[in-house]
Amino acid sequence: MAREQGGAETINYEDTDVLDALKEMTAGRGPDACIDAVGMEAHGHGLQAAYDGVKQAMRMETERPIAVRQAITACRNGGTVSLPGVYGGFMDKFPIGSLMNRSLTIKTGQTHVQRYMRPLLDRIVNGDIDPSFVVTHHIPLAHAPQGYDMFKNKENECIKVVLKP
Repeated sequence: MAREQGGAETINYEDTDVLDALKEMTAGRGPDACIDAVGMEAHGHGLQAAYDGVKQAMRMETERPIAVRQAITACRNGGTVSLPGVYGGFMDKFPIGSLMNRSLTIKTGQTHVQRYMRPLLDRIVNGDIDPSFVVTHHIPLAHAPQGYDMFKNKENECIKVVLKP
């Protein structure tokens, strides 16, 4: 969706080494800013993902920090790492030394929905932006639990559900 609708360059972490790809795209420097919008629901593979899975199974870690680790590692020296993705507990193997020694700025916090709701809605009403491409399903409010399950489990190509009262 980011590529088709927004013209973004995308990297599939399942078949590409993200850090290598970002270094190549930025002539070895790394991106000026990296955003982890996934948070504790991130997916990964390899040794780090297995390590986190074991820690979670033992109730020694609550997060899946693969995306935040990659964002910190990939960002250029002096860059900014933003974390609107939700984290809620404990994380192991957090690269604090990389943050400190590379002078990275971290910005955190959940998206301020109340602050942005009215200006964004006004832009939609004015026709400045059209978010309809994100909506894949319209369902009655009474079926909200089923809609959430469909979204959560990535069924029926679900991206965004609109509930109708």
